[in-house]
Amino acid sequence: MTHWFHRNPLKATAPVSFSLYGVAASTGANKICNDLKAARARLLELLTDVTANAEMMKNATDAYFSLLQGFIISLDGTTQENKLRFIQNFKWTDTLQGNIPSAQQDAVFELVSMGFNVALWYTKFGSRMSGKEDITENEAKEVHRSLKTAAGIFRHLKDSYIPRLITPAEKGRDLEARVIDTYIVQCQAEAQEVTIARAIELKHNANLIAALAYETANFYQKADHTLTSLEPDYTAKWRKYLQLKQCFYMAYAYCYHGQTLLASDKCGESIRSLQEAEKFYGKAEDLCKEYRQTKGPGNIAKPSEQLFFRKLGSWIKNTLEKCQRENGFIYFQKVPPEAPQLELKANYGLVEPILFEFPALHPQWSPEVYASFDLTKGLKDDKAKPKPEEEVKPMKEPDLKPQKDSGCLIS
Repeated sequence: MTHWFHRNPLKATAPVSFSLYGVAASTGANKICNDLKAARARLLELLTDVTANAEMMKNATDAYFSLLQGFIISLDGTTQENKLRFIQNFKWTDTLQGNIPSAQQDAVFELVSMGFNVALWYTKFGSRMSGKEDITENEAKEVHRSLKTAAGIFRHLKDSYIPRLITPAEKGRDLEARVIDTYIVQCQAEAQEVTIARAIELKHNANLIAALAYETANFYQKADHTLTSLEPDYTAKWRKYLQLKQCFYMAYAYCYHGQTLLASDKCGESIRSLQEAEKFYGKAEDLCKEYRQTKGPGNIAKPSEQLFFRKLGSWIKNTLEKCQRENGFIYFQKVPPEAPQLELKANYGLVEPILFEFPALHPQWSPEVYASFDLTKGLKDDKAKPKPEEEVKPMKEPDLKPQKDSGCLIS
């Protein structure tokens, strides 16, 4: 239904050397530290590589997270915290609040921050693929799967790992519940857009399409309401996107509901439903302009000029004119003053996040290697001169502006 999605920037991070000189007291321990450094660098590189695909991303994330688990999972047969969890410092910026980093000496903070970026990558990968010309059915499925995968990662972080942080998430930052909940619901809504596009392409029942559009509009409304209590300076542009998508899919719902009413010979009610579709479409047009004018993280885009948007306007106009002609020649029904109440419930096509789990512990982490990390010796500097503090530079992301719209309805 759409090939355009709002995307916030990736989180940026300071380099991490994992140079545990003095503590890593064996060849196996040093190899793990070196492999961690290399795996982290490779994963960060892939996050901004336009040629990366889902298989490459999974391999890179499994390589890094399986090694990082050795700093988090208890490996000595006790219920105590892993002795390595708090040995390394990590710095990460925020998707909304710019390049002011937060730092925590906690491997769980690294796990959730990098995991958050991986989830964002899946949303950006899906967005990039959905903007291709002549998208195939398999590519549409890949977009759908990517968005559900991202939602599953966000949910797993929220449910299983963010509560374990020693330092709670700061208000309005990425790991705070309201922000991560918005990302989850947005991913579900966008995945349902792909479902709707498929239903339209296969000419499914108008009532099913209306119900799916209504459920999708409600998802966007829920996401928008989740952000209402956060600082507008950081969320205003994001909220404009959520609001315009909510109005856009309400217009779709009323448009297809009008077709259902016409098929039941309720031409007067059908006209009123389509008039309501026109109203919501007009609101969406206004919000598109406001989105472009609103400062903040996100895309520089003109959604109202894209073919997917203009097509809906033409569809509503043509269907309304048809109903008005039919009413003038055949039905002669009165048009109700109030719009019909949408009490639509989709029984098919609703999106749930794909269950996500971090990979198992890497085989390099034997009990003997873990025991060879000796915290009693303390960390030693690898060089005599003190190092300057590492700067956290923004991620250099590829251009995600929408490509030329082919008119394809699959996002």
